[in-house]
Amino acid sequence: MPHTASRYLAESPCVGIRHFTYADGAEFTARVRESKDLHHPWLFPPATSQAYTAYAGRLIEDPTKAGFLVCEKERGTERAGEGENERERQPDGAVAGFININNIVQGGFQCGALGYGAFAHAAGRGLMREGLELVVGYAFGPMRLHRLEINVQPQNAASIALARACGFRLEGFSPKMIHIDGEWRDHERWAITAEMRTSG
Repeated sequence: MPHTASRYLAESPCVGIRHFTYADGAEFTARVRESKDLHHPWLFPPATSQAYTAYAGRLIEDPTKAGFLVCEKERGTERAGEGENERERQPDGAVAGFININNIVQGGFQCGALGYGAFAHAAGRGLMREGLELVVGYAFGPMRLHRLEINVQPQNAASIALARACGFRLEGFSPKMIHIDGEWRDHERWAITAEMRTSG
């Protein structure tokens, strides 16, 4: 049987990661609109076609950025219906969330800053943890980065839990660090290096 190359850059049991494309706009923006309550007040991904095109363009064309879609592999879930069990499937490749590496610096730094968000249908199911593990592995592998940082608002418990679960360590606190939703927001700084990943 001939080998068929995966459409993903990396895979785990439940998800695969791949780069953004312009063709993902309709699904991505629909997921953003469904997830507005989940995202507010932490992040504001593009919710319109025009905004998505500009956003994806930066991730696709700017060498200091890399964007990854976390895509769910097909699996069935049981649901009750009309007195019998019915099978409901999430389409294979459905976008569960996104993880971006921003501010990539080469040379003596070899680092980047991570930003991420889950979509409402995928929240709390462990998919983003698998996705973040894959992105970190890809960053320290093919991208040849040495250090990744995550800046998180202290009240964002879910994001901090994800960083901690994936082996990031708390390195400090930066008051009024990033301008979000009309105000300068305090952030905790979490980081991981290639050595931490191989030794852990």
